Amino acid sequence: MSERQKPRTQREKYGEELRLRRTAAGLTQEELGELVVCSPTLISHFEAGRRLPKPDDARRVDRALKTDGFFERWLEDLESKYTDHFAAVAELEQQATVIHQFALSLVPGVLQTDGYARALFCAYRPNFTPEELDEFVVIRTKRRRILDGPSQPVFWTLLDEAVLRRRVGGPQAMAEQLHKIADLAEAGRLRLHVLPYGVGAHALMQSLLTLMTFEDSAPVAYVEGFMTGNLMDDPALVSACQTAYALALSDALSQQESLALVRAAAEEHAHGQQ
Repeated sequence: MSERQKPRTQREKYGEELRLRRTAAGLTQEELGELVVCSPTLISHFEAGRRLPKPDDARRVDRALKTDGFFERWLEDLESKYTDHFAAVAELEQQATVIHQFALSLVPGVLQTDGYARALFCAYRPNFTPEELDEFVVIRTKRRRILDGPSQPVFWTLLDEAVLRRRVGGPQAMAEQLHKIADLAEAGRLRLHVLPYGVGAHALMQSLLTLMTFEDSAPVAYVEGFMTGNLMDDPALVSACQTAYALALSDALSQQESLALVRAAAEEHAHGQQ
């Protein structure tokens, strides 16, 4: 059996098509760059799926390759509401058959309620308009749709106890958030585990981690920090992340114990006890 290929995002498919059309036209990246009025390095980024052309660039690509608006029209479907470092992750999230997530300090985006997401946005944006706030909440909570189906993806959520204790959005918003997570777990839509404070040091103390498995592609791992993220497909790195997740999971409470802790924390928030 041949080794599985890494999953391709729509951006990468766009770039591959651009490379094929450029090659068929007999142009080098340098020559296409001259026609598009950009550097050959930028053409390379387009073809690798690392960057998307701006509409004017796509229009000039179509003129240079005589593709009758093909790349400009396709570009409209690729424009993402997410930040550059997360756009590919959001796309792969829709394709995954199994997702393992670990959260160190806040509820993972795909599980956030409106109130929790709204409070997060307010915390890191010093100036915002009501319209911006509403748009952010819609974009963030739209990701919850992957949990609407009855089976896929299979979703594992591993939370550090700190996620339960930090009150985001006030007592009621935090209680609602934790009850929502527990409801999903009790409904069988996600597997829930908590790493309690008593564990002390554990294998995932340094970062949020998401592992994604696909039916016909190799797995990937994603870690995230402030205003940045790293999507990894190198087999050795992905394997190391999988091992760290397994080690941390082995230190976690059982699902029933985790559910009880999440429900108790929700009630403590609701009654102002934290």
